Order: sequence, then structure tokens, then C-alpha cells
Amino acid sequence: MKVRPYLGWFVTPAGFVAFGFSAALVAVLQFSFRAYIPGMLEPGGFTLSNFSEIVHPAYGRAFARTLALCFYTALFSLILAYPLALALLRTRSRFMRSTILVIAVTPLFLGEIVRTYSWIIVLGNQGFVNSVLLGLGIVDKPVHLMFTTTGVVVALVHFTMPIVFVMLTAALAHIDRNLDKAAQSLGAGPIRTFLTVTLPLSVPGIVAGTTTAFAWTFSAFATPQLIGGGQVTTISTLVYQVGFASFNFPFAASLSLAGLVFTFLVLALIGFIAQRIIPAGETHAR
Repeated sequence: MKVRPYLGWFVTPAGFVAFGFSAALVAVLQFSFRAYIPGMLEPGGFTLSNFSEIVHPAYGRAFARTLALCFYTALFSLILAYPLALALLRTRSRFMRSTILVIAVTPLFLGEIVRTYSWIIVLGNQGFVNSVLLGLGIVDKPVHLMFTTTGVVVALVHFTMPIVFVMLTAALAHIDRNLDKAAQSLGAGPIRTFLTVTLPLSVPGIVAGTTTAFAWTFSAFATPQLIGGGQVTTISTLVYQVGFASFNFPFAASLSLAGLVFTFLVLALIGFIAQRIIPAGETHAR
């Protein structure tokens, strides 16, 4: 049996991190079943009333809006990332490959707060976008982008698009270019080759990228809070408002737990659909 003397050094830090996450989840779980006592930070005894309040329409709208934000962010991230990933692999210019790679992955090196405040400057009434639109005479008054769902989606796409780009690039890199040449030799044009060969074979990368973007957006807090300005309520911002505005930590914990369960259910549904799509796409390509 081969001895791995350094295995413990690598496993131990991961074990501590896993223990910390598990302890945090257990704390949230036990808080969600405790009663809220107004005026006190310490929770009361066991209760199930926290979960019965979640069905209120106001909280249902927060879940629905979060789901919509995740969908729009994943969709637009895919639309922007796919051409960039394809161009990165198909261009022969080393300069162009470097340029595309730098432009695509730079947002990953920016902190969430820095990136969000940058978008506040860009999307504000006196920001870059409105200055250009007013200067060109396209609009007569500033376009209201801050504190809107559109502004939040734009800022979220800025961060999730590089993640989708990296996953799509890995998926497209594994596609044999000889398949494209074979399709073209049989009379297929560039568009038909893309639709019948490249796109179906890249479905695993599309599913992985959009699923990751969806899950990432679901837990986003700083961007919806700052760009949305309290007008775009998501599950994460709602948990913050309930927990730190009224100090109702038990109900905030129950919202967090419900959001976690909701995320798992949505991702499980996406995985179920992906299992049906990926074999179909590969068969279609063959």
C-alpha cells in the first residue's frame, strides 16, 4: 500500500472548513425553529410559526424575483460568453486570444464591493451611460437604471459572465475540429455546421455554466442591495432586512433555510432537464 505522507496536510484544512460550514448550518437550522421575542436578541422556545409566515405573498414575491434574476443573469451571461469562448478558440492571432482572455476574466479579479460601486457610477443618472446617451441626443432625460431590475441584472452579468466563459471554453476546446470539417465537406454551411455540430456538443458546457451562474446569482447580496437600493428585493436582501432591521434572527434563519432548500430544488430540476438534453444533443450531433 502506497503511503501518502502529505495527504493529511491537504485534507486537514479542508476538514476544518467543512466543519465550520457545518457548524454554521446547524446554527441557522436551530435558530429557524426558535421563537422571536420582540426587544430581545435571545430567541425563545421551539416553534414552527416561522415557516408558516414564509407563505406570505410579500416573501413569495421575493422568491419569484430572485428566481427571475437568476434566470436573466444566466441567460445573458450565456449569450455574451458563448461568442467570446468560440472566438478565443477559433482565432489564430495570439494577440486576439490574449485580448479576449484578459477582457473576459478581468471581472473575476475585482472585489464584489468595488465592482458594484463601479456600476453605481456607470448606471447613475449622471453616470457614464446616461452621459453618452444625452451627449449623442438619443434621450432627452436620464434613463433610470439605478434601483431597477435591469441595473441589477447588468451588474450581476458582469461577474457571472467570466465564469460561464471559462466553462464554455473548456467544453468547446474538447470538440474535435475535424467534425466541423466533415460537416462542411458534406455540404453544410457555417451556420448549419454550428447548429448541428458545435452547439449540440457544447451542451454540457452550457448546462454547467448556466447552472453555476444561476446558483451564484441566487446567493448574491451586495449587488442587489446596492444597485437595487431596497427596491429590488431578493432572498438574500430580505434575510438582511429581517435580521438586522428588526433583529428577528429566527425568522431570518428560516428564510435562509427556505432559500437553501429552494436552491437545491431548482438545481435538481435543472440537473434533471440537463440529463434529458445532453444525450439528445450528442445524439443529434452524431
